[in-house]
Amino acid sequence: MKLVNINKSYGSFQASKDISFKVPQGSLTALLGPSGSGKTTILRMIAGLEQPDSGDIIIGGKRVNDVPASQRGIGFVFQNYALFRYMTVFDNVAFGLKVQKKDKKYIRFRVMETLDLVGLSGLEKRYPSQLSGGQRQRIGIARALALEPRFVVCDEPVSALDVSIQSQILNLLSDLQKERKLTYLFISHDLSVVRHISNRVSVMFLGKLCEIGPTEDIYSAPKHPYTKFLLSSVPNPDPTKRKQDAELLMGEMPSPMNPPSGCRFRTRCPYADKLCAEKEPEEKIVDASGRKVYCHHPLS
Repeated sequence: MKLVNINKSYGSFQASKDISFKVPQGSLTALLGPSGSGKTTILRMIAGLEQPDSGDIIIGGKRVNDVPASQRGIGFVFQNYALFRYMTVFDNVAFGLKVQKKDKKYIRFRVMETLDLVGLSGLEKRYPSQLSGGQRQRIGIARALALEPRFVVCDEPVSALDVSIQSQILNLLSDLQKERKLTYLFISHDLSVVRHISNRVSVMFLGKLCEIGPTEDIYSAPKHPYTKFLLSSVPNPDPTKRKQDAELLMGEMPSPMNPPSGCRFRTRCPYADKLCAEKEPEEKIVDASGRKVYCHHPLS
């Protein structure tokens, strides 16, 4: 999957500006950033639930901007399950297949096979209200996988779950990725989860990309000042280290309705200078892994 110069605005609010990145086949790429940075908008455009104002969405080597969501071959796992409460488990999982007008025998085969895959065989006649949170999220995953996608987008799929259940769902997603050779694009605000499950990370701030690269490289040595601040927000038992990292962030959060000129992070960045106010940073490749940083003054 590849995005090329994607732009999306809602009135005067620019949710995504010149977004370009690839999600390698078989990888789990995570999108990081604060609320309002444009992460969910990106996922919704890829899935066909929103249309970009400009730019190209490439899936399987084909431009799919004008392809309906049901025909893109993408699975979508929502944050809040998004199940139809008056439908049985079977009908929830079968929903996408019915939209595609698949044969009834095929639908039953796919639903039962997928329920078995996520460990919910025998629950097909129940309703969402009769299931636990973990079971409901498994139904959401089963519904996505019933369409036999190769690419799955996950919008914070474990944030609504108890900590004791989160690891089960994450392990399930990981196991399914290996078994089905799936590719994931994953949003999570839990930085430790992202480090544990992802191969690559893309960091966003106010609708712009900050940094893209292998997860361990970024976590070990962030090159963008915002990435460094974001990762430093993970609780650290060393109070001295926490104080030093906290000094990186200055000022008030800029308004997404009226973002700063030049670099959108410059009003909070201790390294910002005149150039940062006058010109948007261009893409820079900073190491042998191909890591990309959008900053006039990448960290050494």
